[in-house]
Amino acid sequence: MYSHVCNRLPISPWATWQTRLLVLSILLICLVTGSNEALAHAVTAGDKGYIQEISGVNILPFMYLGAKHMITGYDHILFLFGVIFFLYRMKHIGIYVSLFALGHSTTMILGVYFNIGINSYLIDAIIGLSVVYKALDNIGAFQRWFGYQPNTKIAVLIFGLFHGFGLSTKILEYDMSPDGLLPNLLAFNVGVEIGQLLALAIILIGMSYWRRTLSFIRNAYTANVAMMSAGFILVGMQLTGYLMSS
Repeated sequence: MYSHVCNRLPISPWATWQTRLLVLSILLICLVTGSNEALAHAVTAGDKGYIQEISGVNILPFMYLGAKHMITGYDHILFLFGVIFFLYRMKHIGIYVSLFALGHSTTMILGVYFNIGINSYLIDAIIGLSVVYKALDNIGAFQRWFGYQPNTKIAVLIFGLFHGFGLSTKILEYDMSPDGLLPNLLAFNVGVEIGQLLALAIILIGMSYWRRTLSFIRNAYTANVAMMSAGFILVGMQLTGYLMSS
């Protein structure tokens, strides 16, 4: 789907000061937010304490927490940014975002409901790799290197499943009460989708403006290289955390 665009992308990594600022901003966000103790999917002490104190069905609080979790989940946002980077029609955007939502909703709910715990460092490293994959896909690397284009829809769905396990792993840290667990999980998931739609709206507004300028095609390659670099940084931080915690 992207091949006709990717093959025409000029490789001029430092064309403008705006591009340099974009690269530095992405890397700085990852370094600053990644230095927090909870890393990518922060479970703040206040949120965790609140959840541990309440029981029963609490729809609105869990919707709020879900939306907050997605909005502050910069690795999810980076992946979403990569997914829609070369999507111009709302129909295509809807299909890909729906596949991503289906993936992360499924594993998030099942992971928490059946108490499937995965090491948070390892699952977040895989999520970082999903960002790297999408950036490479956007610049046509797989076609250039291997002469093969992975099915982008299947890839988005599969990585959505991993993103969902990232969410469920962090939700398990909330130590939620079994009383009202399923309704609260569904409310949290609704909040996640609301947060995703808000993030998507902001991304689309920015992208629609950028695409109307001549700098989009000139700097699309560099933007994806910056995203790929951010993904590698996320992977490195998570693997380092895993090794230090072992």
